[in-house]
Amino acid sequence: MANQNVLTVTADNFETEVIKSDQPVLVDFWAEWCGPCRMVGPVIDELAGQYNGKVKVGKLNVDDQGELASRFRVMSIPTIMLFKNGEVVEKVVGARSKEDFEKMLNKHI
Repeated sequence: MANQNVLTVTADNFETEVIKSDQPVLVDFWAEWCGPCRMVGPVIDELAGQYNGKVKVGKLNVDDQGELASRFRVMSIPTIMLFKNGEVVEKVVGARSKEDFEKMLNKHI
């Protein structure tokens, strides 16, 4: 089930929704076949609700958006990046706890 607070990030909306966003943007680089990605997914959904209005949350499917994954040198997934003012300010590779993500987000809002 899609979470209305989670944006599907694609090459078409990346510039507008991520680079030019006036809020920090958390982007989850993931794929359907990735086990750890499925573990992180619900945490990302929770954060989207929790930080709604403060942080934009998006998911980018690396299988569908290979060019963007390459541009940001995503070598393994899940990779979660926090963009602020168009720049990557934090990057986490692998599954983490909700608390870890909260600490990361709280530093930038």
